[in-house]
Amino acid sequence: MAIRRQSSAAASLLLPPVAALLFLWMFGGGHVMAHTEIRNMTALQKHVSFFDRNKDGIITPSETFEGSVAIGFNVTYAREFATLVHAANGPITSPADAPLPHLSIYIENMQRGMHGSDTGAFDVKGRFVPQKFEEIFIKHAKTRPDGLTYLEVEDMILANRDPLDPASWEGPQIEWGGIYNVASDNDGFLHKDDARGIYDGSVFVKLEEKRAFSHHSAM
Repeated sequence: MAIRRQSSAAASLLLPPVAALLFLWMFGGGHVMAHTEIRNMTALQKHVSFFDRNKDGIITPSETFEGSVAIGFNVTYAREFATLVHAANGPITSPADAPLPHLSIYIENMQRGMHGSDTGAFDVKGRFVPQKFEEIFIKHAKTRPDGLTYLEVEDMILANRDPLDPASWEGPQIEWGGIYNVASDNDGFLHKDDARGIYDGSVFVKLEEKRAFSHHSAM
């Protein structure tokens, strides 16, 4: 399964000092406030704001872990995902005067976390680029025009890899693999509307609500 391969790959990148700092922070003290109003956010900022569970403009590792479980990631994958995301983006997005160890993600600076080998559906400032999103389905949706199979998602990821930037290859694999695993339908398709919702975070809200409803119905 995709999620298992990606989970193993993610685990291989975990460095003990980073993981130790992460979980110290997850269960440690607080941080300053950095409010960013939703109406002023770029698509990229909206994409990550779902994980800002207390809506203070700063995403802690524990919030990413909580949000990842809320959308359906298993605990092990959510832990690995939070570790990698915050190790990569915390230092980049944190202002100089932010509390150490700079593992929290500051939404206002999220554009600093842009990485290579992506689809191009975010511009350099984190704004959504509709034509680039449409190209995903024009180029890769071979089975049906409004959905992607797992193999088509893999094909898209490979097609977008920058051969001069191998350090950027793992991010899209983990991100798209994780979302495909929790958002694809019973026939194995990631629908176009759900893929679009990745870019502004709306699919995360949908997945959390769906999961909460399923749990409630099972009681």
